[in-house]
Amino acid sequence: MIPLSIAAILLSLPAFVVSEPIHIEISRRAGRWPSSPSDFQAAADFARSRYGYGKPSNSTTKRMQRRASSQSLPFVNQQGDSSYFGTVSIGTPPQSFNVILDTGSSDLWVADSSCRNCIRETPVFNSGQSSTFQQQSAQPVGISYGSGQVQGLLGVESVSMGTFSVAKQGFLKVTAISNGLLSGSVSGIMGLAFGAIASTQAVPFWQALVSSNQLATPEMAFWLTRFRGSRRFAEEEPGGSFTLGGTNSSLFQGEIEFLNLITPGQPTFWLLGVSQVTVQNTSVPITKGALAAIDTGTTLIGGPSADVAAIYSTIPGAIRSPTMEGYFEFPCSTVIQVSMSFGGKVWPINPADMNLGSGSSSNMCIGGIFDLTLGSAITPSSGNPSWVVGDTFLKNVYSVYRVNPNQIGFAQLSDLAGSSGSPQAGSGASRNDARHATQSMLAISFAAGVAITSYLL
Repeated sequence: MIPLSIAAILLSLPAFVVSEPIHIEISRRAGRWPSSPSDFQAAADFARSRYGYGKPSNSTTKRMQRRASSQSLPFVNQQGDSSYFGTVSIGTPPQSFNVILDTGSSDLWVADSSCRNCIRETPVFNSGQSSTFQQQSAQPVGISYGSGQVQGLLGVESVSMGTFSVAKQGFLKVTAISNGLLSGSVSGIMGLAFGAIASTQAVPFWQALVSSNQLATPEMAFWLTRFRGSRRFAEEEPGGSFTLGGTNSSLFQGEIEFLNLITPGQPTFWLLGVSQVTVQNTSVPITKGALAAIDTGTTLIGGPSADVAAIYSTIPGAIRSPTMEGYFEFPCSTVIQVSMSFGGKVWPINPADMNLGSGSSSNMCIGGIFDLTLGSAITPSSGNPSWVVGDTFLKNVYSVYRVNPNQIGFAQLSDLAGSSGSPQAGSGASRNDARHATQSMLAISFAAGVAITSYLL
């Protein structure tokens, strides 16, 4: 819920007139720590299904493929850095919903009031209460994940985030959903990848904003908070900041390193090449030319079978998990230092992000990088990603996604955002650091918009 003081500022702002970025607090939903084997297996299955390495449970269901102003929108970190979500308004009058902000997919969908098996606390869209809803087809459309499916009807509706609005946004109102795919206050997903992979064939919301010149610059940026490693956290915690139309200079230091997207054809995912991985300060041999999807909607990091095995071979005592397919375990007493590069700077990952907790025995811990491809043949020239780089990495950088030109940028986090102060150190924001940073950001910025939360995907 947006505080009244923020709401008052929002009401005073005219639409499409803001000339500077607006920075909004993001929240995070914590709940129980997602540490059971089934939780992490579901996370891996989700990523494999998304990038074509999993077998959909229903072959007939489509697989989810995943200048006026700028605004930094708050979002929420859910279940100990499992996923991050923000708020979107749909319909006339507007109905507000929390949706996972996902650079690894391109569709917008929310649970509908006719949903047959949504959990009771999930907020649902009621099309009958909106004067602007238009149904596009009576034929159901499905989206399949490794961990479940959603199915619903295509519609067109007024959709807004903060002061940005699209009058006729295509989306899926979901009428059926697999158990466990959503939880808590989250109602769906907003895809932030390119329209070429949209199952609904709708133009993604962010691309519609670019086309209508509503963004000061054609950019999106993320700062994601870290609560992994904290012993206690609330059900919802500050999740960081999501900026539409620019960047928030208070959240990073130094220059943003921009890297050109690799797009063998038309843009699909946000793809970069993985050029280097180091473990314990030793370079690991990896597949040349392998592509990585930079994916805020995926919790962990997945990679090609040989590369992941090479990573763990440098860690004394590491073994393949006897209980979790595609995962490795290592002695809990080991502090793992992993860094990744995509053609420029080398970015370290906080050791807390690499340790997912106890594995098959009390002295062994699960590693935060899993085998995405499970032995599948990798052809880098095909344009398919064999790496998925999710929040395990993205919590450690300020990330920017822009078009014209198509690029991804990374920058070192500022002290306000919990920087380690050194590209070779892995210290991140503590629980209090995250709260302080968010409160300070609100104190020095205009506040508007959206809250983001986190899920295990």
